[in-house]
Amino acid sequence: MVFKRLREEIESIRIRDPAARSSLEILLCYPGLHALLFYRLAHWAWSHELLLLGRLLSHVGKLASGIEIHPGATIGERLFIDHGTGVVIGETAVVGDDVTLYQGVTLGGTSLHKGKRHPTLGNRVIVGSGAQVLGPILVGDDARVGANAVVLADVPAGVTMVGIPARAVEQRSKVREFLAYACDVDLPDPLLRLIEDLHQDVVQLRGQVAMLEKQVGLEKPAGDGSSVGLETLPNGADLKKTKLSARKGARPLT
Repeated sequence: MVFKRLREEIESIRIRDPAARSSLEILLCYPGLHALLFYRLAHWAWSHELLLLGRLLSHVGKLASGIEIHPGATIGERLFIDHGTGVVIGETAVVGDDVTLYQGVTLGGTSLHKGKRHPTLGNRVIVGSGAQVLGPILVGDDARVGANAVVLADVPAGVTMVGIPARAVEQRSKVREFLAYACDVDLPDPLLRLIEDLHQDVVQLRGQVAMLEKQVGLEKPAGDGSSVGLETLPNGADLKKTKLSARKGARPLT
């Protein structure tokens, strides 16, 4: 049973990492797999009330791999921690099957009480490098968390989250191929989309200003901008008197 699980985990790493050349290379050189093996031992000790031994094994695993997994965490099958340095998985975190975590990911808690305070990740979730998933939240199956995102609320299944705080930018109707670092070439750039939205707003505002100028009857300034037409405002006030009053500090005529 132990060797069957180990073979499955090695094979899942080969599928998700094109740099892996052999099972032996993965077994000897992949810190994510080493951290997972230490976790399995530490979790066994923890679940049998050998708490100090569990923490000691977890600490040794951290020194050996650079990955910290609390022995109280619940981790499913075929977890792949790619590169791995700086990954932290808290005590009450729950990780589903076929999850992928990249370097610098934190599954952390945001409270000091001893109950559930760490996130729950569904199956096939991908969390990009440097992302922070914080609090007792639920990240649904097949969700994606982009690099350096900070997730503070529940994530529906199949959604891609980016930014600080993280916001949904894509909802997939079906499961697609594995996406390294949760990076999709077809994913809309949120910054570019914001700039485009602002551009559209400016265009609309310019049109509205032009329409108002036409309704008011203002003439465009002459060459040097020193003269302005003496058209009448809609309420009957003379434009020249209005400008003169404004210069003296008085309120415009109404």
